[in-house]
Amino acid sequence: MKTSLRILLAGGAAAAVVLTSGAVASASAAPFPKYKAPKPFGTTFQADPKHDFSKHISSRHDGILRGWITHVGGSEAEYTPIKWKKGTQTEGGFVGPSEGDLMAYSSQIAKDVVFLSAYGCSSSMAGITVTRNTGLGSKRCSRTELIRRHADHRQPALITVYKGRIVQVQEIYTP
Repeated sequence: MKTSLRILLAGGAAAAVVLTSGAVASASAAPFPKYKAPKPFGTTFQADPKHDFSKHISSRHDGILRGWITHVGGSEAEYTPIKWKKGTQTEGGFVGPSEGDLMAYSSQIAKDVVFLSAYGCSSSMAGITVTRNTGLGSKRCSRTELIRRHADHRQPALITVYKGRIVQVQEIYTP
C-alpha cells in the first residue's frame, strides 16, 4: 500500500512539474499575430508601401518578409528583401537588391525570438530539418544560434516583424 501511494504521489508531483514548466514555457513565448507568409521562392521583392527608405534605416512594418540578415550588431539586425532568380545554367538562387538600392531595414531581435532552422542547431549545419512540402525550417534553435549563424553568412529566411522587433526567423532550405 505504501509503495503504491509513493508511486501515486511521485506521479502527481511529476505531473505538477510538467504542468508548471509548460505554463512557464508558454508564458515566456511572446504571442504575435499570424501574418500571411509570402511564397518562399517568390520572384519579386516584397513592397512595404508605408516605409520611407530615404530616411534613416528603420524597422519594417509588421508582417513577414522574405529576406536575409546582412549584419548583426549586439541585438540589432539589419536585413534586406530577397527574391528568387532563375538561373540559365542552374536552378537559380536568391538575390538581394542591387548595389546602391536603399531597401534595408533594421530591427531589434526579440529576446524570445522563434528561430526555426532548416539545417539543425549545430554549428556544422550538417543536418536538414525542413517541412517537406514547404522547404521551410522546422527545428527550433536558440537566439544565440540565430545570431551566430546569420552574422556569419546570409541565409534566406522568412523574417517576421512585430512592433518593431524580429519575433521569428524561419530559414528557407536551399541545396
